[in-house]
Amino acid sequence: MQRRTRTRIAVLGAVLLLTAGATGVAVASGDGGRPQREAAALTGTAKLYRVAGDDITFTFDAHLAAKDNDNPLKATGTFRWSHYAANGEGGWAKAKVDCLVTGGKVAVVSGVITDTDLDGVKGHHVGITVHDTGGVDRLGYSWAASEDMGPKDLPKCVSSAPFEKVRKGTGDFKVVPWRPGF
Repeated sequence: MQRRTRTRIAVLGAVLLLTAGATGVAVASGDGGRPQREAAALTGTAKLYRVAGDDITFTFDAHLAAKDNDNPLKATGTFRWSHYAANGEGGWAKAKVDCLVTGGKVAVVSGVITDTDLDGVKGHHVGITVHDTGGVDRLGYSWAASEDMGPKDLPKCVSSAPFEKVRKGTGDFKVVPWRPGF
C-alpha cells in the first residue's frame, strides 16, 4: 500500500510539472505556445585586423521586432565604432539605427551618426555589412572608398561588401536571419 501511494505521488508530481511547464511556455510566448523571436538582429563586438596595429572596434546592438517583420526601416538600436592609429590619432562615432536587413549570416545595418568626436560627420548617414562566419568574421562599411564618412545622403540599408577581416579571437557577432512575409 505504501509503495502505491509513493508511485501515485510521483506520477501526480510529474504531471503537475509537465502542465506547469507547458503553461509557462504558452504564457511566455503569447502565441499559442510558439516562442516569438525577433524578426532580425545584429549584435556583438569585434576588432578589425590591421598589420600596422591600428585599434579598430565595431559594436552593434540592432534589432527588428517581430511585429515589424515586413518593414526593416522600423529597426531600432545603435552601432558604434572607433579607429585609433598606433600613434593614438583617430576618433569614434555612434549611429542610431534606421534600417536592418539580414540574410543567413550576413547583415546590413544603416543609421545616422548622432555622437562623435570627429569633425564634420555628425548627421551623416552610414552603412555597415557584417558576415558572421562563425570563425573569422568579416565587415565592410559604406565609407570604404572615401576619405571621410562618404555622402551625407547615403540611402538606408546601403553598405559595401564585407572585405575587412575581424581580428581572430575578438568577434562575437550574432546575426538573426530575417524571414520577410512576402
